[in-house]
Amino acid sequence: MTVTIYHNPRCSKSRQTMALLEEKGISPVVREYLKDVPTAEELNDILNMLGLEPRDFMRKKEAEYKEAGLDDDSLSRDQLIAGMVANPKLIERPIVIKEGEARIGRPPESVLEIL
Repeated sequence: MTVTIYHNPRCSKSRQTMALLEEKGISPVVREYLKDVPTAEELNDILNMLGLEPRDFMRKKEAEYKEAGLDDDSLSRDQLIAGMVANPKLIERPIVIKEGEARIGRPPESVLEIL
């Protein structure tokens, strides 16, 4: 069983989720998404696993959201995903993926649903 976490070590929720996985004896594949930015295809797959639309998966309070014009309601799904690829700081985190299922670790315990 492979478990992957899209992780930002500077984020407290991400660190808490990582600790929770380790407590459960899981050594996840760690993807620091700010350094190893997911592709548009990967983000689309993650959104489908989560059952979310791009805006539901974005950190809209970050300055980059408005600066990049992503608050424009006329943008398509593909344009919003491209905005996250260009500004990975806007991707909600942490994300845990296991065998085609994903959960956002907010709260960290929500990832237990797929483990």
